[in-house]
Amino acid sequence: MTQVSIEEHTVADSAAGPYALTTGPDGALWFTLVHSGRIGRLVPGEEPTSHQLAPDSGPTVITPGPDGALWFTEYRADRIGRITTDGVIDAFDVPTRGGGPFGIAAGPDGALWFTETAADCIGRITVDGHLTEFPLPVTGAFPSAITAGRDGGMWFTLNRANAIGRIGMDGTVTLHPLPTEAAAPVGIAAGHDGALWFVEIAAGQIGRITPDGQITEFPLPDRTARPHAVTIDGHGTAWFTEWGGNRVGTITPDGSITVHDLPTPHSEPHGITLGPDSALWTALEIGTLARITPADSTA
Repeated sequence: MTQVSIEEHTVADSAAGPYALTTGPDGALWFTLVHSGRIGRLVPGEEPTSHQLAPDSGPTVITPGPDGALWFTEYRADRIGRITTDGVIDAFDVPTRGGGPFGIAAGPDGALWFTETAADCIGRITVDGHLTEFPLPVTGAFPSAITAGRDGGMWFTLNRANAIGRIGMDGTVTLHPLPTEAAAPVGIAAGHDGALWFVEIAAGQIGRITPDGQITEFPLPDRTARPHAVTIDGHGTAWFTEWGGNRVGTITPDGSITVHDLPTPHSEPHGITLGPDSALWTALEIGTLARITPADSTA
């Protein structure tokens, strides 16, 4: 079993709620503080800084944009936010009020694509702020995380419709129902081989879907672990957080699963990403970011 080293770095008080994080073009980690309405920045080895957003914004997922800025969703305020690496902030209202934007990722077309959990649609925003919405062919679906596939489409989870969706650049939507009922998928990430990995928070499973819709599910050792987010490292291994199990885990392309306990009990891990230092970083709701490195490497 691969051993890992885990270090926790305090970035906020326990009420701020670190939620999602990503590596920015400036070599820093950028993260959302969902409860305090701030965007944080951490260069490994330095002190964290943060930028205040408008009140009651609820920043959730953050991603690098094609324009050198960071883009994020404001779940409570129904906005898409943009922050430059030197801290200049812009915000764009989503057309459907109460839509609850959540996941966001850059697409192959030079725009950002995002989910609207309460509006049953996928949104698209250009870097100059032009917004378009594409309705889904299902209601009450709660579209959640979204990522760019290697096939030229955007792939997303439908948490309450129990499916994985794909939207093409022309707006064509395809849905793939999951084999396990009420699995409630959340996080999704594109693998190096063209397939996509996703987590099933209610079923305690990791899923894999090929571009042609073939789905394989891998039960976790602890089916009550509530996996939340997933990312891919430089070797093609998928790393995921277990929000309910207080762990991070890995699954190799052949389906081999290893899990690791986090040092602080009840730390509530959410987002996870490959950091600028080639380590894995995860956001813990207790107010810290955890750095995870295999014990037999420096990355």
